[in-house]
Amino acid sequence: MNTELFEKITYRLKEIEKLPKLESEKTISSELEKKGVTRRDFMKWAGSITAMLMLPMSFTPLVAKAAELADRLPIIWLHMAECTGCSESLLRTDSPTIDSLIFDYISLEYHETLMAAAGWQAEYNLEHAIQKHKGQYILMVEGGIPYGENAHFLTVGGQGKTGEENAKEAAEHAAAIFAIGTCSSYGGVQAAIPNPTGAVALSKVTNKTVINVPGCPPSEKNIVGTLLHYILYGTLPALDAYNRPKWAYGTRIHDACERRGHFDAGEFVEEFGDEGAKNGYCLYKVGCKGPYTFNNCSKNKFNSHTSWPIQAGHGCIGCSEPGFWDTMGPFEEPVANRLYDTVFKGLGADATADKIGVGLLTVTGIGIAVHAAISKYKNPKDGQE
Repeated sequence: MNTELFEKITYRLKEIEKLPKLESEKTISSELEKKGVTRRDFMKWAGSITAMLMLPMSFTPLVAKAAELADRLPIIWLHMAECTGCSESLLRTDSPTIDSLIFDYISLEYHETLMAAAGWQAEYNLEHAIQKHKGQYILMVEGGIPYGENAHFLTVGGQGKTGEENAKEAAEHAAAIFAIGTCSSYGGVQAAIPNPTGAVALSKVTNKTVINVPGCPPSEKNIVGTLLHYILYGTLPALDAYNRPKWAYGTRIHDACERRGHFDAGEFVEEFGDEGAKNGYCLYKVGCKGPYTFNNCSKNKFNSHTSWPIQAGHGCIGCSEPGFWDTMGPFEEPVANRLYDTVFKGLGADATADKIGVGLLTVTGIGIAVHAAISKYKNPKDGQE
């Protein structure tokens, strides 16, 4: 066990524990118990989060403590140009998980979907929360932000303030800033070509570091895990080239896919519903973007952690990658090695998230395309070449 780190986190949690409860009449642990979550269930959940954050299992009690103290840190959650899907996926599940229940009871000082206030009162609540908790609150933003001369495409409230202005003001005094979902992380569908509203990522409207938690929507565990990482450490996690936490987005979908063995064996679904589909073959030829996408979907899954798109029979659409609406489509056709508009100009479809080793990844990606193209001639089950 890393004794120094354990002691450092223990000290930080003790300091947070000294902060006053923002909702004095209830605690996260008591509310979870009311919802039927036993202490055993809670500790099992804490163990899974500990593993996801790549900490030794001996740190599980610290992670549990961090979750219980999450109501000591105020959170301001802003909605920009989006569908509210990230909030809905986290908070509106028909069988709430511990992750979503925790978000029910943390101190959400401002959240347009959840709060009862409207009109001038909502505007006042936002301004009051920023001033009251200046330098202490965590800012979470959902949605792309119409920017610059296009900022008027998103105005908020009776004062006519733009979403860009609200985001800048909230970011200025935040202790930490999280972009929740692909729209806030990269601009999302709003920023897709031709981007008529000039939507941009949250990181474009502030000079402060923004931790991106992309996905359409992102896993609730990635949202809660990012929050708990900040509570545990008080610092930013290790980030990749696109400011995504490496503990969540450090592995390609392709590398942790349950169908990877079929890819290596040259066994592909040629069209939906064929024998390959029934046998769980690789979905690359029907558009799976797993080789180009960094996320932990296969571990976290969706729908109360029961399944995920590839398990259900549809390929990954690359929703946690920058510009995926433009670069990953058509969603049911393979990328192969065609060129598209990315930050890696001219390097083709197989240049991926980490700038270090781009050449190697490109060669690997071309190999993927070639492997897929020749597989039907090299499949040993066909008995021919």
